[in-house]
Formats: sequence, C-alpha cells, structure tokens
Amino acid sequence: MNKAFRRRVVITGLGAVTPLATGVEESWQKLCQGKSGVARITKFDPSGFKSQIAAEIKDFHPEDFLDKKKIRRTDPFIQYALAAARMAMDDAGLTIDGNNASRVGIVLGSCAGGMTAYEKNLFTLRDEGPEKVSPFFIPAFIANMAAGEISMAFGARGPSKCVVTACATGSNSIGDAFRLIQYDEADAMIAGGSDAYILPVGVAGFDKMRALSRRNSEPAKASRPFDKDRDGFILGEGAGVVILEEMESAIRRGAKIYAELAGYGSNIDGIHITEPDWENQARCLKLALNDAAISPANVDYINAHGTATMLNDVSETKAIKAALGEHSKKVPVSSNKSMLGHLLGAAGVVEAIFTVLTMRDSIIPPTINYETPDPECDLDYVPNIARKAQVNIALSNSFGFGGVNATLVFRKSEEL
Repeated sequence: MNKAFRRRVVITGLGAVTPLATGVEESWQKLCQGKSGVARITKFDPSGFKSQIAAEIKDFHPEDFLDKKKIRRTDPFIQYALAAARMAMDDAGLTIDGNNASRVGIVLGSCAGGMTAYEKNLFTLRDEGPEKVSPFFIPAFIANMAAGEISMAFGARGPSKCVVTACATGSNSIGDAFRLIQYDEADAMIAGGSDAYILPVGVAGFDKMRALSRRNSEPAKASRPFDKDRDGFILGEGAGVVILEEMESAIRRGAKIYAELAGYGSNIDGIHITEPDWENQARCLKLALNDAAISPANVDYINAHGTATMLNDVSETKAIKAALGEHSKKVPVSSNKSMLGHLLGAAGVVEAIFTVLTMRDSIIPPTINYETPDPECDLDYVPNIARKAQVNIALSNSFGFGGVNATLVFRKSEEL
C-alpha cells in the first residue's frame, strides 16, 4: 500500500510486570532513579553455577489478576502476560464487545514459552511416569497460549500472532501489530511479549555460551552496558503490553494518547547465530526512519538494545553511527537493561514503554554502572544519572540471536 494511504497508529495503553515493580509507573520511577532489579537468584539454589545473579520478578501476586484455577493451570509467562494485558487495557479504557471484537487483535510473543511448566513436567515424567504429567502441560507450555489466554480474557476476535524472534520478539510484536492497523486489518491491537526463563536450564545454557555476567559479588553493578569492564548480560523475566489503535478512532473515543508509532524496520543479518552485524543493524535503523519519513537529524533519543556483552555493544554503537552519521554524536543513548536485565521476549516491549514515557515526561533514564569508557563505544550513554531533555522523536532498538533486528520509531503525541 502507498504510504500516503497508510492509517496512522497511536499508543493508548501501557502495562508491565518488571523486575523493578508490578506496574508501569512504579517501574518507570525506579528506572529514572537508577534502581537495579538485579540480585542473587532465589528461584533455585545457584551455588553450582558460575553466574548466580538475575533480575527476578519480586512483588508479583498472580491472585491480583487471575483466579486460583487459572493460576494452577498456567505458566508464569502466561500469568505475567495476562497481568500486563489487564493493566494496559485498563489504562487504555478500551472496551471490546460485539461491535468491535473482530477488529481487535493480538500479537504477543515469547522467546521460550512455558519453560517452568516444561521443566516441571519433564521431571515428573522422569520420576513418576507418564500418568503423572499434567493434562494442562501443553497449554501451559506452547508460546502462543499467552495470546490465546488474553483473547479469552478480553474477547478479542481479530488477527492473532505469536512472534518468536529471540531478543527482538517484543519489538517485532509491536511492529507486526502496527502493520495490521496500518493496512486496515484491525482497528486496535494488544501487542506484547512475555518470558519467565530464570530456571536452572536457562541460566546454565546462557552461561555456557559465556553470555551472562559473572559479577556475583556485586549484583546491582553487574549489568554494565557500553562500559569497558562489561562481562555479559543479566537474565531477567517479565512482560510488557501496549495497546495500539488507529489514530482517528482513538481520538473519536477520547482516548489518552501517549505517542504515535511512526515507523518500523526489521531485517536479519544472516551471518552468525550470535555475532551481530553492525551494517545490517544500521540498515534496520534506516529502514525504520524511512518508514516513518523522518530524517536522522531529527532523532532526539535512542533506547538501545544495550545488552552489556562485548560484541553487541560495539556493534550497536557502530550501527547508530552509520545510520545517523554526524548527528549520532549529539543523540543521547541509554540502556534500560542496566537496571532491568534482559527480559528476552518482553525486552522490546518494556523498553518501548519506557521510550514512550521518556517522551511524555522529558526524562531520559540513565545507563547505570557506566564507570570506564570503552574507546569502541564512544556515544553519549547518559551515564548513571537521568537527564531532563525534550524528546519528540525516539528510536527503540532490539537485536536478537539468529541475527534478527528490529527498530521502532516513536513521535511525541503533541506532534500529531
């Protein structure tokens, strides 16, 4: 479809369960204060592991959002997604009924699906035999069931997708939902991501790749994006959901509008399962800016993928410089993962939420634990202290295993 005929899309609702708090506003306030959600793992005894720290969900009470039967039958990743969706729907004030159900859809992804249910039932099968495996195991495990449960909870009957693109899952979920509204296949979309992967097998697997930080003696200082002494990312968990709506219908119903989602770019490196390709990442940023018809010189802020791994941070820095040229030296870049850890399938959505709030409040959250500059990472990473700044145009980057890249472009609502 010609760009001139694409429908405009806005964000009207936000919901999140993060290692900082259950709820968007409290998580946001702690993020701006530079609070870390990283601590020693409590979900299991990590004593035998080289990496013993993670960003766990600490104050989540599923009974606040689900009945007891639903809690027993669902994996934590589904519970987090349902809670985030409930918060986002309440925030948007969006009602789904017989008049609009077929025009409201869901795109909600996960890197791993119900790994807690998988691990539990695998051990049950080994120790007690097949008769003891739960009849709810498969619905609790498969990745698309978070979207299914949300549909059942709210009555959405429009398009439905489950995105599984590693660390780019959340941003791809938002981007795919964006396209469905742009091209008139839906009027509103529930878009998000969720993961609960802090399990022995998850920590062991990532650590065996040498992807995780082993700064066990200083958990709060372990996630150090763009710092010369970074030694890996911190595994996190949680969920994020945003409500996207066609702009004119949102205005007609008097919805609160956080920002416009103006552009989306996505591509794949195709060179290595984990090593990034900065040239294709730069192309992804350019695709998103071109989609939004926005000049690189107008970008005010970038919410970085910023994992705190040696290769990724250098690659992202090069990509930003290549995409924005000389303007890259003037653009603040910060990483929420310095405080949240890496939320896997939820990362892109939660970071998009905080990008939108950066625009709303004119506050750029910091990259904490930035102490020793890396000559190869030479941009403005908003070190350690949040910064007041007017942000009208912002990007949010997500780059995943398998070479998957995604960039979202947001425009401040006052600019509509």
